[in-house]
Amino acid sequence: QVQLVESGGGLVQAGGSLRLSCATSGRTFSRNAMGWFRQAPGKEREFVAGISWSGGSKHFADSVQGRFTISRDNAKNTVYLQMNSLKTEDTAVYYCAAATIAVPVPSSRYRYDYWGQGTQVTVSS
Repeated sequence: QVQLVESGGGLVQAGGSLRLSCATSGRTFSRNAMGWFRQAPGKEREFVAGISWSGGSKHFADSVQGRFTISRDNAKNTVYLQMNSLKTEDTAVYYCAAATIAVPVPSSRYRYDYWGQGTQVTVSS
């Protein structure tokens, strides 16, 4: 059974940091691009960041550029999202997803086949 399990969410004050992890199991995604999305209440799920299979290509939403970084450790089947300088508008459920391709990194949710259950990130003012 394929699983993507996010962890690391929580409550943090504005300006703080969190590191999300996404552990995959059931099959290898070392040849797939991976991405992070988020969904706030009443809003569409939006792309946050993505990384190519090798980690050599990364793509970020404008809203998080310069504050978030994405990385992966294929040996550990894990993808990370480091979130710094968090803002209240970053509050959302964050989802990890595996893309159908290796490169380029897609930003459309429809290019991702497998999804985690999400982890809540709440940024207080």
